[in-house]
Amino acid sequence: MSPTAPPLSRDLIDSLNAQNLAALQDEYHSLGRVLERRGCAIDAIKQRLLSFSLAQPSWGTGVGGTRFARFPLAGEPTHLNEKLEDCAVVQQLSRITPRVSPHFPWDKIGDARAMLERATSLGLRFDAVNSNTFQDAPRQALSYRHGSLAHTDAAVRAQAVEHNIECIRVGEALGSKAITVWIGDGTNFPGQQSLASSLDRYLESAAQIYAALPPGWSMLLEHKLYEPAFYSTVISDWGSSMLAAQQLGPQARCLIDLGHHAPNVNIEQIVARLHRFGKLGGFHFNDSKYGDDDLDSGSINPHQLFLVFNELVEAELRSPADFDPAYMIDQSHNVTDPIESLLSSADAIAGAYARALLVDRAALTEYQQGNDVMMAFQTLRRAYNVDVTPIVAMARYERGGAIDTIAAYRQSGWRPRKARERRATSAGAGIV
Repeated sequence: MSPTAPPLSRDLIDSLNAQNLAALQDEYHSLGRVLERRGCAIDAIKQRLLSFSLAQPSWGTGVGGTRFARFPLAGEPTHLNEKLEDCAVVQQLSRITPRVSPHFPWDKIGDARAMLERATSLGLRFDAVNSNTFQDAPRQALSYRHGSLAHTDAAVRAQAVEHNIECIRVGEALGSKAITVWIGDGTNFPGQQSLASSLDRYLESAAQIYAALPPGWSMLLEHKLYEPAFYSTVISDWGSSMLAAQQLGPQARCLIDLGHHAPNVNIEQIVARLHRFGKLGGFHFNDSKYGDDDLDSGSINPHQLFLVFNELVEAELRSPADFDPAYMIDQSHNVTDPIESLLSSADAIAGAYARALLVDRAALTEYQQGNDVMMAFQTLRRAYNVDVTPIVAMARYERGGAIDTIAAYRQSGWRPRKARERRATSAGAGIV
């Protein structure tokens, strides 16, 4: 299908870029001279950014919520076609988010071929598909109240397995190459279930899903410390996830959501461990203050995001042939315009990657080998302290995006226009 007209006016973006270009060029060349004195070529960093990309979550285009309330936003999308429109806006401005990850049954597909053509016409592709067995769908035969893949009832487990296999079938039609499996199975009271048997049931069910994977596909296992189960969760940490992936086979790998850990867990060390054993599957980028908050990426702990990318750059250098993690933004936008939050997060993630690329690897290795603790730390800190905004913005501009993404979005009037065109959403309780 031939591309449709882009969602936002190209003339508007070009006009705003023309106003900002001289300042950007001055800042870019100034930073280039600073980096040159350090022995680093700014254009080489920019080239790496030009090949870097993220997926957007279809559900991230709508307003999320807490366990207590949800406050709708006028003009938010109500079905997948409208979600794709908003994702196309993010991609048109950021030029770093060309893929969309759908979630079933939240996203009603209908004609998969037509949906693929629609995405293609908007300049988008589909990323990993996501199954949902952590809540009951309308007209679902059996309930997941007490679990899904790890349920004590074999019939419930079979229903959950079949849903995941159906997600794979739809994903094939959409051009996807992976399925993300996250379950809310666990317990809220001691003694509620056998902690050993529940894991055995999960592994048996997951093996049936794994057996249905097409060639070239990945099964991404996502762990989460707690919620909705508050006493125990079946796949609660990276160790459980890695052991399950090892037992399932080479197409199973582990997905790291930055918000799914206990406070102060060393996520960058988890990255190194999973890569060491060949099970680093990818990331859901967000941020967290107290728990699984799903805050905007880099909004709370940008230094941790940098340290995660430092380990990713190290991992790629160690084994470039098999380094291919899946990157996706996964946030719950409760009080912001979701498009603005996605733009902000894409910028923060690209910035963390750029800083990690600035690390003097040779010097760092030498200091580490010589146990020079302070200089090893200062090598990382020196890269982190660089304001890489000009590099990120220049890469975005050269890709055809907006130099100032949020300013361009606001001037486009997209949200007020959609508020007039789209039907209102409900103010239901809880996460949607």
